[in-house]
Amino acid sequence: MDRLEVFKIIALQASKGELTFPANVKATLKLQEALDDPDCHIEAAARMVMAEPLLSARVVALANSAAYNRSGNEIANVRAAVSRLGFATLKSMVASVIVRQLGSQITDPQLRAKGAKLWEHTAHVAALSQVIARKVTHVDVETAMFAAIVHEVGGFYLLSRAEEYPGLLDDNTEDWIEYGEKLIGRGVLRQLQVPDMVLQAVEGMWHGGSPFPPRTLGATLVLANDLSPVGSPLHPPESAERRLAAAKIDFGIGGSTLHTILEESAEEIESLAAALLV
Repeated sequence: MDRLEVFKIIALQASKGELTFPANVKATLKLQEALDDPDCHIEAAARMVMAEPLLSARVVALANSAAYNRSGNEIANVRAAVSRLGFATLKSMVASVIVRQLGSQITDPQLRAKGAKLWEHTAHVAALSQVIARKVTHVDVETAMFAAIVHEVGGFYLLSRAEEYPGLLDDNTEDWIEYGEKLIGRGVLRQLQVPDMVLQAVEGMWHGGSPFPPRTLGATLVLANDLSPVGSPLHPPESAERRLAAAKIDFGIGGSTLHTILEESAEEIESLAAALLV
């Protein structure tokens, strides 16, 4: 069976909602549903978060990052962290755990390495998206970070299934980019009930969306993806010229280029990425 045929089979399953999730992902999906309940309060949310050790660690780490702890008062418990972050950011953290859990049962060393690098790429794109949204494109910051966290979820799902098809990801990314990323990614995002505006922004990336004018969620993702110091292992290496071109974009903010804006926020970006990599 060739790669394209496999991608089509998995994509068809995804389009029908016939996705195969590990048990821990199913449990976290229930947490996501609970947080969507308008009657869910901070106390209940904190209790649910504490039941997930990975989520607890990440929530506290993010609450103590430079982006959310401008006063310098460190937090040491989940309830205070949830209160500081708010529900919108908490949902992004839940999404990050779901994405990580998709690769938790991979046993093949090469696939596990790809999953680790893909998450490192995702964390950097999420950190960059948060800062670019706030300082450049002026879209909703929490939505930008959420969109960045889920923008490679189709790739994580593929990695979770790749052991069923030996050789599926051996030295070929063209079929994945041309068919699998769009077809499988769209199905997984819909299964995760990602908002339409986020789905549209991610699809814009897949279809080569332009970062101009730099005022949209899609532009935020494209810029963050181009600037990420860690590339996706499912894509060809991004050229240094492309990153350099993105960094030189002049946004007319007192003559600042994107490079200078991000340099000023380097500590914040680093702390956000580190919190997501916990």
